[in-house]
Amino acid sequence: MTALASNYLTPGARDEDWRFTPLNRLAGLHDGSAIAGTPMVRNISENSGVLVSTIPNNVPAKIVPTDVVALRTIENAADILKIEIPKDLSVTEPIFIDRTGSSANGATYERIVISVGAFSKATVIIQNSGSANLAEDIEMELGASSDLTFISLQEWSNDSVHLGRHQAIVGPDSHLTSIEVSLGGSLVRLLPRVDFEGSGGGVDLYGLYFAGSEQHLEHRVHVEHSTPNCRSRVSYKGALLGENARTVWFGDVAIRAKAEGTDTYEVNRNLLLSDGARADSVPNLEIETGEIVGAGHASTTGRFDDEQLFYLMARGIDETEARRLVIRGFFAELLRNIKNEVIETRLIDHIDRELGKVSP
Repeated sequence: MTALASNYLTPGARDEDWRFTPLNRLAGLHDGSAIAGTPMVRNISENSGVLVSTIPNNVPAKIVPTDVVALRTIENAADILKIEIPKDLSVTEPIFIDRTGSSANGATYERIVISVGAFSKATVIIQNSGSANLAEDIEMELGASSDLTFISLQEWSNDSVHLGRHQAIVGPDSHLTSIEVSLGGSLVRLLPRVDFEGSGGGVDLYGLYFAGSEQHLEHRVHVEHSTPNCRSRVSYKGALLGENARTVWFGDVAIRAKAEGTDTYEVNRNLLLSDGARADSVPNLEIETGEIVGAGHASTTGRFDDEQLFYLMARGIDETEARRLVIRGFFAELLRNIKNEVIETRLIDHIDRELGKVSP
């Protein structure tokens, strides 16, 4: 199926892909020392026409990962959860996958395959909570002219470790909206990746993260433009509050020689709310052809905007509430893309609780 992960070197602090990651906090998921335990509790909503099955873990990955944790996941997962949206089906209600971890379960390796048939439309929302040491590989395959919204919510307990690859293959004239939200967990490291399989495809990749004291939240996005006339937009926003709060964002966009007509832009914004917090932001563009519509990137990391705070306080709003309103405004655009009022309210309440832990 793949080369054995044991044949790959254990990541080291000098490896480019791991140099920002605290390896001593990975619970052995990266070096093979983690002991696999019982699967997490997993509840899946029933949606008319959607096919849900558990199949043996003998299906090779469409794109073989180079990440050693993803390789170990593909080898060690007990089975594959398959979500299939048949051709020409428009699923009106979101497909929910609720996963609840327990610290007593040991390490969990999970594979999920989401297959969207041609001319179909669906929204898949994965909600993660509880305590877990999770390594996962999620593969999405979008048929021609299909539309998938994929939302991943990391609301783990603060002792959790979550390492995941989220791989999407976007077919011709199809569209993917991906929203990654990381709020909980001791260490979360996600690798969203998109590969275009035909011309006319488009992706909008959004990310929201809020790191508190001692949390490490890392997102490494890769968009592979290898076919003509495709469009990608990447927008990630993060806030950091508390001692040793740490975030890492990498945005890699590759435009290959055959990918004429590519239109791409990526942006990452980070807001530092306290001393001792650190955000690393690294956008990269690799361009092999000049025949493109456009390509660009932007990255900013800064302190709280005192002018906005002053504006609100001058109108009678106390400082604590003013800070909360500014943070809400910072995240509002990304939260609106979720298009689920219950989830949006829950995430805002989570952020408000984090803001309340440290006084201005």
